[in-house]
Amino acid sequence: MDIMPAMEHLKRFYNRIVLNKHTHELKYWKERYDLEGATFSNDFYAELMLSIADEPDDGFLTGKAVADFGCGPRGSLIWANQAELRIGLDVLIPQYLRCFATTLKSHPMLYITCTENAIPLPDNYCDVVYSVNSLDHARHLMTMCLEIRRILKPGGWLIGSFNLNHTPTTTEPHRLGEHTLRKLLFRDYIIQHWWISAPGLPDDLYRPLFNRRPIDPAGGKAYLWARAQKPTV
Repeated sequence: MDIMPAMEHLKRFYNRIVLNKHTHELKYWKERYDLEGATFSNDFYAELMLSIADEPDDGFLTGKAVADFGCGPRGSLIWANQAELRIGLDVLIPQYLRCFATTLKSHPMLYITCTENAIPLPDNYCDVVYSVNSLDHARHLMTMCLEIRRILKPGGWLIGSFNLNHTPTTTEPHRLGEHTLRKLLFRDYIIQHWWISAPGLPDDLYRPLFNRRPIDPAGGKAYLWARAQKPTV
């Protein structure tokens, strides 16, 4: 039996799914760009990403290479002035440059295009890797968890915010849970903190985590803020 036609059909079907996801993601950013006056606000990233890391300022990044996986086009690392290198990783970088070129070029960041299967950085390259509401966007969850682990140096920090128990959507095809993250992303890492809370008010979802007063999600939707160190041996 010739399986090639069936394989080609599956390949085309998969490509349509991925392209549909990317189309919806880019549509979201175009809408935000228009709503914000042909620009992207990014002043909130300092408070958010420092709070997730539980750091008072960007001094912990002095002389380090820091990457943000699934960075989007806002300039998520513009606050990290002490870092030696700021890298934004996203599958849609070419589209962002086409649609928002002036804005992206104003960011003191190196934007690198990754794929749904790989991050084009060497092994053990980054001192710090952030992932903020991005991992559930990855089409191949296990593959991208392995890639994030691969590019992080031994002794480096993995810092992130993750949506837990959220219903999958076109742009966020995975329902993340604590067990999945501990198994695929944080396996064998040294956990510094692991904070989980139900959402706050609709216009301030992370407030319980900012205030360090988490609300018991009772198995429902939640947000996880975590920081962990990759072992040195």
